[in-house]
Amino acid sequence: MAGQGPQIWFYHLERSGLEQVLPTLLDKVMQAGLRAQVRVADTDLARHLGEALWTWRDDSFLAHGHSSDPHPGRQPILFTSGTDNVNQAQALFIVDGSDFGPTEDFQRCFILFDGQDEAALTQARERWKALKAAGADISYWRQTLEGRWEKAG
Repeated sequence: MAGQGPQIWFYHLERSGLEQVLPTLLDKVMQAGLRAQVRVADTDLARHLGEALWTWRDDSFLAHGHSSDPHPGRQPILFTSGTDNVNQAQALFIVDGSDFGPTEDFQRCFILFDGQDEAALTQARERWKALKAAGADISYWRQTLEGRWEKAG
């Protein structure tokens, strides 16, 4: 798997919630000219996160859609519970304990997990161990007291 799959970045959410972190990361991906897919197991959470993208900053919004909407393949950011890369995204975001699924179509994979949720921590540790054993290109990001992200592993 080394050199063949995406860069996989674990984001340990301790100081900011998913509603704050996800739009910031998606904005960086969009600025890099990449499309994104956000894999969310809970439909209500996907709708909530999508609504947050319209208002995350006063001076901009992040255009997006859901896999159940018309023309999901056209969306620069697509929320889905499926594992098909419908919108030909280069960046995959996995939240809410969603299925990992195939990742070979992606350049980058972001696994965002809640540091206050013991089940999410356990799942992230298990995924880390399995990916490390498979030779994946993985790194761990942690938020500093100042709110910046630093690579910790």
